Formats: sequence, C-alpha cells, structure tokens
Amino acid sequence: MDLIRCRGELKRLDSLRGLDPLCFVPTMGALHAGHLDLVKRAKAHGPTVVSIFVNPMQFGPGEDFDRYPRNLDDDLILLAPLGVDAVFVPAVAEMYARPDGVSVRAGARAAGLCGARRPGHFDGVVTVVAKLFHMVRPDIAVFGRKDAQQCLVIEEMVRDLAMGIRLLDVPTVRADDGLAMSSRNRFLDAVDRGRALALSRALGAAHRAIEEGERGIAVLEDLMALELADVDVVDYASVLSVPELERAESASGRLLLAIAAHVGPTRLIDNLVLEVDGNIVRETPLLEG
Repeated sequence: MDLIRCRGELKRLDSLRGLDPLCFVPTMGALHAGHLDLVKRAKAHGPTVVSIFVNPMQFGPGEDFDRYPRNLDDDLILLAPLGVDAVFVPAVAEMYARPDGVSVRAGARAAGLCGARRPGHFDGVVTVVAKLFHMVRPDIAVFGRKDAQQCLVIEEMVRDLAMGIRLLDVPTVRADDGLAMSSRNRFLDAVDRGRALALSRALGAAHRAIEEGERGIAVLEDLMALELADVDVVDYASVLSVPELERAESASGRLLLAIAAHVGPTRLIDNLVLEVDGNIVRETPLLEG
C-alpha cells in the first residue's frame, strides 16, 4: 500500500493505470465500516486509491473542524487488509497553497438541506473534490449514500464541468440497531447514542407509511418529526425529489427522505432513497452511474 503525501508523488499512480479503471474513494479519515464498504466496492472495479484529508474549507465558523477525529495510523491499519493500492494523505498546504486561490461554486442542488444550514459548506466540498479529481485522475469515484446531498452536488459538478468521471453511490452501512455509521458517532455517549436512533426510526416510519399507501408529503414529514421529538434540534426532516432535490408534490417517482438533527453536541444526518411506482416501493441507488 503506497503512502503518498504530496502531488509530486502522485506520478506513482501511473503504474496503476491500465485495462481496469482506476477507482478513487475520497474520505476525511476516522474510518469505520461504512468507509471500508466503499473501498471494497471500489476494489471490485479496479485498482483503488483512498484519500484521507480533513478539508477545512467545508467547515464553517463554530463547527467541529478542530474536534473532528484524526488517527492516520488506525486508518492505515484498517485499509491494509483490503488491498488498497495507494493512500493519498496531503497536508492542508498541499491542497490550499494560497488562501485566496481559485475555488469552485456548488450548483443549485446545494441550496437546501445542509446547504441552507451550513452556508459555504458545499462550495468547500466541490472545491476539494475537484482538486482531488484533478490530482488523482480516477475513472470511477465511490461515495456513501448517507451523504446524499453531497453525492448529488458532486454529480452536478462532474456533469456541468464535463469531468468524465463515473460516480457510484454505496448503500448506507448501519449498526445492528439501525444507526447509520458515521465518524461523528464516536462523539455520542451511551444516552445520546440511544436518542440518535430516532433518525432511523423516523425514516422507517415514513417508509412504512408510503408502503401502506400514504402519498402526502406533509403527512410523511409530520411522521418523521413526531419520531424526532427526543432529539435536541431538528435541522430538517424532508421529502424531496431526486436528483434535483426540489420539494416533491407527492410521494411518487424517485424520492429522498432526508434528516439532519443534533443529538447533544453532535450533528447527524441520515436518509433513504426510494423509488415509488404505483404500489411498488423499493430502495434505489441515488446516482445513475
């Protein structure tokens, strides 16, 4: 497993380019089972590069950039058995040589949900992902479906800037009790972890209601809000159309059921992506890659 720390060393990735596509899994480290599933999915397609970089540009004032967990040694131990070909671990100065350097502005899909609550967040995401894509030059990039809005914002960037990279989204990995895997879960104490299960329960309640024939968006959002009564703050509990992330008129077609809530000091997100076709309701990929 080749450890690469600067862009000059990325030339070593040329040895991985060949008949199989070069796959890329960008992460901020603090790896968990969800990240490892992304790597496994990538490896099924070809040689795989993982990046570990906590991107300061996507954190706003008062957010948890300084507190975000970092342990490179543990991350490398987790990656080693998976056959990862290279790990790119750039320093902040490597990614942002000048504080007033060129950046990328996210498109329309960034306007609502987390974008409305975290101004500038998705500009930071697309800027760092664009830089990483140009440095690594992958054929395929793999992302987690839990970060649904992020996936769709990046897809919009790749399409509009004609980057020619195939994007894949991987289903959310959950603990046995339904909690979506997240690096921020380690901030939850035992009491808050129990309360955090409200997010998956809320999604489940809306999912069941759709399966039972409910198509009213307001009713579904009220069901989710009811299940979230025990969390500290609900940023949103919304049902939106996919891929444009506009408010759905009714629960039909491709839908994103999305939640963001604060449990104690920790902000968590979760979602379900559903295809509703008449009486048929099924979970479906977010991206069409």
